[in-house]
Amino acid sequence: MADRSYSLVTGASTGIGLEIARRLAGRGEPLVITARSAAALEAVAAELRRLGSPAVVVLPADLATASGAAALLDQLASHGLEIGTLVNNAGFGAIGSFVDLGEAEQFEMVQLNVMSLVQLARRLLPGMVARGHGHVLNVASVAGFQPGPWMTIYCATKAFVVSFSEGIGRELRGTGVTVTTLCPGPTATPFVARARMSTTLLSRTGNVMEAGAVADAAVRAIGRGGIVVPGFVNKFLIQSQRVSPRALVLWLTSRLNRARGLSPVASGPRSA
Repeated sequence: MADRSYSLVTGASTGIGLEIARRLAGRGEPLVITARSAAALEAVAAELRRLGSPAVVVLPADLATASGAAALLDQLASHGLEIGTLVNNAGFGAIGSFVDLGEAEQFEMVQLNVMSLVQLARRLLPGMVARGHGHVLNVASVAGFQPGPWMTIYCATKAFVVSFSEGIGRELRGTGVTVTTLCPGPTATPFVARARMSTTLLSRTGNVMEAGAVADAAVRAIGRGGIVVPGFVNKFLIQSQRVSPRALVLWLTSRLNRARGLSPVASGPRSA
């Protein structure tokens, strides 16, 4: 059995997940990192140890598959690893119409962004509650606050994450366990570049944050609970749509997601 709790970071090989892992390592936390590529994770693990993590366990898993989360949980159990902080960061998105994007790709998006996130939380939260201490950080998006034509499944999955996180956060009040929801806007990561989100009007306004800045906000918020939206523009966009007619929000998000010259199908890499 582990003699102390670990922080589990999914999608830890690139982007926001990598930056969060770096900051947790700098705080001296033992880490479990997961993503699809074992080789990429081993390179990250070496860096995290240099940054100050006393222990880094590499557990490759493909959370976009139906068996991925269960396989990861089995690995945690076989290693006797106690998870005190769960960072549900892994996810991917795609730009294109619902009827044009591949069926398998969209089903994988739901599996990764929703089902695996729920599975990990459901299996790990009871232990945190029993110990009277623990943290969950679920990575959603500003896209979770409105419908998103041309990114319909992605926006819908992130809306689920926002609602799910707020719901269980309320249920867990008084247990010593917190649930924090990170809702970044456009961020400079391989996810954004390869999904061609940089071509959307929202990104072209200059409203793109560095992954490190988003990770700073995320790590500061772990333990506080509630919703965290990094960046003034992102906060403004979320607040403004609360008082805007739904039809206007739908029209605007459609314009933001479908830039001129965008190909019918453009998908991002899985960060799991």
